[in-house]
Amino acid sequence: MSPISRLVMSARFMYAADQIALVAVPIVALLVFDAPAAVIGILVACQSSAHLIGSIPFGLVVDQFQLRSIVITSTLLALAGFSAAALALTAGHISLFGLAIAVAGLGIVLYELAAFSVIPKLVDSKGLGPANARVSLPRALAAFLVPLVLTLLLSAKTATITFWVAAASAFIALIIVRTMPTVTRAQSHEHAILKRLSIGGKFVLQHRLLRPISLCAIFWNLAFAVLLVVLVPAIVEVYASHPSLFAGAMAAFGIAAISGIWVVGKIAPMVPPCVILIGGPASSAIASFLLLVVPVRTPELVLYPAFFFLGFGPSMWLVIQNTVRQLVTPEDMLGRVNAVIQTAIYGVRPLGALLGGFIASTWSPFAGIWVVAILFSMSFLSAFLSALRRVRDYETIKALPET
Repeated sequence: MSPISRLVMSARFMYAADQIALVAVPIVALLVFDAPAAVIGILVACQSSAHLIGSIPFGLVVDQFQLRSIVITSTLLALAGFSAAALALTAGHISLFGLAIAVAGLGIVLYELAAFSVIPKLVDSKGLGPANARVSLPRALAAFLVPLVLTLLLSAKTATITFWVAAASAFIALIIVRTMPTVTRAQSHEHAILKRLSIGGKFVLQHRLLRPISLCAIFWNLAFAVLLVVLVPAIVEVYASHPSLFAGAMAAFGIAAISGIWVVGKIAPMVPPCVILIGGPASSAIASFLLLVVPVRTPELVLYPAFFFLGFGPSMWLVIQNTVRQLVTPEDMLGRVNAVIQTAIYGVRPLGALLGGFIASTWSPFAGIWVVAILFSMSFLSAFLSALRRVRDYETIKALPET
């Protein structure tokens, strides 16, 4: 099995474990701990806080140390976190549960940074798009299959088993990556830690393509995090349905992500990147306004199509922006640049989760959905009003001015 195939295989299990937590945490909070919206927001924030806390320091680690060792360490972190979460559920300890899923999240963050930093060493520039799609596809598959299974099986009685399954997935990923070869690459220049961080951050902020990518990601993920928190209370209080409908909506999101990544893997060399870099955020903005007209008692009629659009365009966008940042970033800075953008993509989610919990508990879940629609629209405008509209092909992307 080739190194890239091993990376893809391990990604299947790591992303499956991550998706279990993403879907199960808000449902378990309600079913097991009978948590109100504000507490659900705190637990979702614990899970996603790993990106905010870990991305930047992990970016430094990725630029300085052997990637094989980093990938192995990431699977060990995830294994420890998911195992601790299962034990916390058994003990009925909500605080330990929040801490455990945060540790598991750190493992996922470290894994993803290392994986997308090693891909450019395994394929040439023409193969970056398809390779990024291959490594991203397991996340989309998990985003579809995991909610589908949890819709049928997740309950207060099966919550602990669910997190043991996540731990088992991380363990299998560990077995797979132990046999990966070492990868030689350029090392970052020796600077003080703060200097290295500032160089990476300044490169992103000053680059005319990476800056709008980051802004687009910040608004999108703020919106998505708010949606994850307010949707379960909205399903119960506003749409008069069962909270398990949330898992069904996430399944629709997942199958859309699978479709989007499969499509972009086929068409990436033929379609101007700007089409996807603008169209992905646009589909989210359209989908978010559909959520404002969800019918009571039959919410799935609109909820599922809306979540399909939320998954399809952004999954294509995620692959293409990965390719763009790999092409425009110097090799010895890739870990830090990936970390800065990864912080933008996922690090704002705990803030969004807290915001969603505050809005739902202070005003109403439906008010939170209005905020979601506004934030998704701002994500689209961040891309549309930028130089991303002029990215016509990959061969000339480096010729575009950085600032």
